[in-house]
Amino acid sequence: PIKIAQDEGLRVLAVDSNPDAQGFAFADEVSNVSNRDIDGLKLLCDESLERGYLVKGVLVMGTDIPHIAAELSIHLGIPGPSRDTGNWTTNKFLMKEKLSQAGVAVPWYALAENYHSLRRLMHEHGGEKFIIKPTDRSGARGVFVVYRNDENLESLFNESKNESDIGEVLVEEFIEGAQISTETIMWKGDAHTPGFVDRNYEMLDRFAPSVIENGGNHPSKFKGKQRSEIESLVKNSAIALGIETGVAKGDVVIKNDGSPMIIEMAARLSGGDFSESLIPLGCGVNIVKSAIEISVGRQPDLDKLTDQWEKHVANRYFFSSPGKLKAIHGLEDINNIPWIEKFEIWVKPGDEIKKIKFHGGRLGVFIVTGDSSEEVEERIRTVYETVRFDVE
Repeated sequence: PIKIAQDEGLRVLAVDSNPDAQGFAFADEVSNVSNRDIDGLKLLCDESLERGYLVKGVLVMGTDIPHIAAELSIHLGIPGPSRDTGNWTTNKFLMKEKLSQAGVAVPWYALAENYHSLRRLMHEHGGEKFIIKPTDRSGARGVFVVYRNDENLESLFNESKNESDIGEVLVEEFIEGAQISTETIMWKGDAHTPGFVDRNYEMLDRFAPSVIENGGNHPSKFKGKQRSEIESLVKNSAIALGIETGVAKGDVVIKNDGSPMIIEMAARLSGGDFSESLIPLGCGVNIVKSAIEISVGRQPDLDKLTDQWEKHVANRYFFSSPGKLKAIHGLEDINNIPWIEKFEIWVKPGDEIKKIKFHGGRLGVFIVTGDSSEEVEERIRTVYETVRFDVE
């Protein structure tokens, strides 16, 4: 996003509490202010004006802070999500309440105040399989698949609650079915959804009870009427959450009867290579550019938000068992392979690998392209068979 903004003639001020943040190498200005420190961010923007640079837009990508973007945009008098939208989309209970009130299909849900309340709610609802999650976290932190008679239910509830900054846990019915990630540009109430990817949860059993996603595939197997129904659901969800102009990132599950339900929706650009790589590679749409244009008060080119082509692309992540990483094998064998669009390893020999409980525990990522879904899957297997992590 930094490079795209600069290509649009914009100067970029990047903020992160981490002095080694990757984006700092590309930004025009940097500051070690946390992206959640609203007072520090306001002061930084005011100081930028004193240096002769007016902050014209705020962009959120891959981190769940639209409420911070809302406060900054109000402070600066620039486009951005409303304060209500920021609150609704960063509290999963409030989000479900707004969606339900608008008649949007969502799984059964309730706020569990404590462990005994959780047991009572699960018993009253019926069924056996549920999801518990903090109301205010992202990246699968504190998200667990649980069962009504799970012997570890209390410890999992406590772990989920401890992950929450406000101590709230949402329980919802686990809906069996395929899942879709969507990414939509909303412009004055109209929806344009070039982002449409099948989510990959092939490792649910391996990492149970944690819910760890392993990338996604484009194009989706859901097409025609089914895709239109999903896009309509996404549009209605965005409007219900006050996103009439901006970005709406949706997580959708397809029930066994074929009908879609919204799991969650975020008022920001996605991370995990979705908006950055899968969308432009898969369908030729630069959704990040459109989001930047909206953030600075420009109208995006709506014609360029429709698919320019359909290509096969997928991203996957590296995982390992816990222990001390001794070596990574096979890296030299995957150099300069033309169908590998991205390859990153985030660990090095000597690092202690912890048990993976959320998405931040993944070891690296790669993106492959191919002429068919079968070829993409074969290339994914090739990478996994070539790159091996030696963990003690």
